[in-house]
Amino acid sequence: MIAADDSRIGTIAATYRLLGDPTRLRVLLACLDAPISVGDIAARTGASQPLVSHHLRLLRGARLVRGERRQRQVFYATADAHIRDMLVDMLEHAAEPQ
Repeated sequence: MIAADDSRIGTIAATYRLLGDPTRLRVLLACLDAPISVGDIAARTGASQPLVSHHLRLLRGARLVRGERRQRQVFYATADAHIRDMLVDMLEHAAEPQ
């Protein structure tokens, strides 16, 4: 088992606080399958582009998404397989009958 020192516990708690915002979680889920632009995330989530950009800044800071510039646009995707797997597992867990 991996040691759960105070630093790691703090990072995990901060991550779950970030994911506690429904709009921010929708933004992150929009990045799950493939790189996506801010405009497409806004359309998919129903949030404004400035709000999506704000949430993406926070998610980037927490290392949950990464951005890749393609000419004049930035496309966002989940940062790595760990984040993607965690989200998929949580979605599957939420879909299980109680």
